[in-house]
Amino acid sequence: MLLSVKEERERRFKLAMRAGIPIIVLMFLLFFTIFSKGNFTAPSLEDAILLGGLVFITVYFIYFLIVLDAKETLVDQTTEGFNLVSFMSKIQKNQPKTVAILKIKNLSTINENYGIFAANTLLHTLVSKLNTSIHAHSKNIGSIGRYTGAEFLIAMDAETAEINLLLQEFIQDNQTIDSIEIDYAYAIIKNNNEEPQKNIERLKNLLINMETKPNSKSHIKIKDASELSILEQQVIEALNRDDALGLGFRPLYSVKSGVIDIYEVTLKLLLKNGKKLSPKEYLPIINNHSLGVQYDQKIFEKIIQVLLLIESHISLSFNISPFSLRNQDFLENIFAMIDNSGIDPQRIIIEIYEKKAHHGLQNYLKILSKIRAKGVRICIDNFGTSNASMEYIKHFKFDLVQLDREFINTMDDPNHLSMLKSLITMSKDMDITTIVKWVDKAPQRKTLEGFGVDYIQGFSIGKLLSETELIAHYNRLK
Repeated sequence: MLLSVKEERERRFKLAMRAGIPIIVLMFLLFFTIFSKGNFTAPSLEDAILLGGLVFITVYFIYFLIVLDAKETLVDQTTEGFNLVSFMSKIQKNQPKTVAILKIKNLSTINENYGIFAANTLLHTLVSKLNTSIHAHSKNIGSIGRYTGAEFLIAMDAETAEINLLLQEFIQDNQTIDSIEIDYAYAIIKNNNEEPQKNIERLKNLLINMETKPNSKSHIKIKDASELSILEQQVIEALNRDDALGLGFRPLYSVKSGVIDIYEVTLKLLLKNGKKLSPKEYLPIINNHSLGVQYDQKIFEKIIQVLLLIESHISLSFNISPFSLRNQDFLENIFAMIDNSGIDPQRIIIEIYEKKAHHGLQNYLKILSKIRAKGVRICIDNFGTSNASMEYIKHFKFDLVQLDREFINTMDDPNHLSMLKSLITMSKDMDITTIVKWVDKAPQRKTLEGFGVDYIQGFSIGKLLSETELIAHYNRLK
């Protein structure tokens, strides 16, 4: 038994004793007054046993009620909104038209800079203000529940447009609470007529790839639950088909050699109805159903097939989830694919990206070393934008780095340009090949070549090729 559980039981029992003994004493005095008026008689053994039994039953009954109350509480202790279990039960029973999720994107920063107590006070105030806003804005009663530390669920029997307007106004009016600035995001789902857990997961998925500010129109995420359910089924079905992956190939120009010898792979998932989904649309579904390893293995198989059909001087660079790379079965399978294909492993470039360094960094770096020892090249994607990329490069010899797109978008800013130049210089000093993407203008290209970048990708280099076009251009058998 956990020490915390043991001490909690002791606390509840002491509380039951404190509540029960005064009741017993009162009952004893009452009986004594009624039955022993003027004639005091010493209690017999039977009376003592009866009194002891009465004390035990009373204390145990009160203890039972305390435990039951703790288990069946409806309220989140920090915010006083519904806890997740009670909120799920409520929407299961009432099936409201619309459910929304509101997220505080910078809660971890708030915790670090203001302390957990100030953050908890802020969360309590936020829920109180949100509740007031709901009652002021709508005749419909809304339920507010806490999903995780930074995420809150709102259920209302109202149309999505009404909740959307409510949340927009709430965010606008509450950019700052308790002198703390808050960064919000939200998503809304309608036709909540399925299992609550599934719809909450879908809401989470809608939040994952939000890139613009939550109060801008382009950021609004409103989806129909029934449509999302159908989409989930289509994605899972597609993953079981051999022809489900649609590959595109972006050319990378080698500044030093003056040729294109690397193509970066882009991915689309082809549904049976002909619709093409981008990764940000289908990856959350794949991850929710724990199909990430199967998906990445399918990508690797497809890459091998293409490499076998094109000239041997062309390499392909593509993204693989770090979680798949940490899977031993996945590693064994891709190594077997490489061995059986007979291709040069140097033609395979695996791109990895993580916002935060993995907690088991040393073990993860051993895995990357094992992959690199196989001959496969490893590239850090979006380099320079996260703590993880800088942490990894201090401890591991990567083959390539792809500098983040943001540096190109802000090249007119002297500070950003200096940072870009410094990162290129640092990488060259470490003998790491540098890649800059999204270079669409000739002046950008000229500046980057002056900085000594190794590879450039963008419209100034060439257009995206389809799989058919790539194979036709580089067919090793032609």
